[in-house]
Amino acid sequence: MRAPSSSWTRRRFLGACGAVTVGFVAYRRAFEQSIDALASAGTSALGYGAPVDDPAGVIDLPQGFHYKIVARTGDEMADGLLVPGMPDAMAAFPGGDARTIVVCNHECLNADGPFGAKNERLAKIPATKLYDLGAGVTPCPGGTTTFVWDTRAQALVTHHVSLVGTLRNCAGGATPWGSWLSCEETVLTKGHKKEENLQLMKDHGWVFEVPATAEASIADPVPIVAMGRFMHEAVAVDPRTGVVYLTEDREDGLIYRFIPAKKGNLHAGGRLQALALADGAADSRNWPGPQPHIAIGSKLKVKWLDLDHVDAPDDDLRTRGYAAGACLFARGEGMWMGTNEVYFVCTDGGRKQLGQVFRYTPGPGEGTASELPGYLELYIEPNDPERMQFPDNVVVAPWGDIMLCEDGAHPNRIVGATAAGALYTFARSRVRGEFAGATFSPDGSTLFVNMQAAGLTLAITGPWRTS
Repeated sequence: MRAPSSSWTRRRFLGACGAVTVGFVAYRRAFEQSIDALASAGTSALGYGAPVDDPAGVIDLPQGFHYKIVARTGDEMADGLLVPGMPDAMAAFPGGDARTIVVCNHECLNADGPFGAKNERLAKIPATKLYDLGAGVTPCPGGTTTFVWDTRAQALVTHHVSLVGTLRNCAGGATPWGSWLSCEETVLTKGHKKEENLQLMKDHGWVFEVPATAEASIADPVPIVAMGRFMHEAVAVDPRTGVVYLTEDREDGLIYRFIPAKKGNLHAGGRLQALALADGAADSRNWPGPQPHIAIGSKLKVKWLDLDHVDAPDDDLRTRGYAAGACLFARGEGMWMGTNEVYFVCTDGGRKQLGQVFRYTPGPGEGTASELPGYLELYIEPNDPERMQFPDNVVVAPWGDIMLCEDGAHPNRIVGATAAGALYTFARSRVRGEFAGATFSPDGSTLFVNMQAAGLTLAITGPWRTS
């Protein structure tokens, strides 16, 4: 999900960020470095040990771990369509009888769709199920697929297309009511004809809801307009409140909150808001420069600003939000709901622009008229490519660590982070391209992950921790 570097001029703080004491910050950094040194030395005190070279040249995993290939781009699925390219973010849902239902995004823009090289399989899809037919030239190739995996047998049960006719379905997030929110990372508009064979009939830049079903079915392609039109990346839904949090993949992006008018029914409308820091700080990116920086471990009080005209035909939602006092983030990408907190990744954040991980803790009464402020914490910012570089998708593991998918220079890794923010390498790619879509089966036995450029979806098993 790497994007070309923006030439946008970096703005400075409007005010000083909250900070912790220098002594505390120095202590935490020293602690992280000592723990990371243990991990790199291969100790079992952290992580699972060093990855072992894979003789098949796909992915290096620690001793005792194994992988199976679930799907490859171009495979024929049970519905007669082809597995699209660019597999990206995913989420897993319980399917009963040791079966897991996984919904997978495909970040296709103008190639590798499910219909074949000459769209010869297009007739297998009812026209009403395609969001954008592409002016009759070619349908938009993005969307989602859904597969069912038997975790007992570690075998594929079935695989089908579940959303079609969208563009650059990059990340998204699971809902507590059993669906996947698939997000378009594009703001291309109706009439666009720039890319080869891409002539759009509709505006793009929306969130779509896809039911997680084992039976072959295609979601109604209805955009959730109230959730805004922008370069969507990921979402996380708080099951306690129904509030949806959203990231934006721009170097001057915002973090958003959607308060649904009716909990569990996002199509019923709601309010879209942008995150601001209560002390007036307007930049979280910690890029080089004289402006004050957010300290690792500091907890900053948050407020939320209402946004209007969220369909943003001029792609100005973030600039209007910033002008109103919202805080900037450096390419917000992966996001995942923890126990009572939301983790999200900023791929280009930090002093060396190698990535940041934030943790947001909602306040009491979040999303209601009586809410108290939540808190934002800069959880990880190593500024060291040996420890982490360009994190993208994130998932909370069953034992409490978070697992981060890198999208940087070859070889990319899956990097684990402990509750203290210490980092360890879990897996290493042997093929070029990013890791994406890490998600655990509900029974905790299997980690599913995509190797995007290679068009591979993997199922990884091994001696996972339980706590």
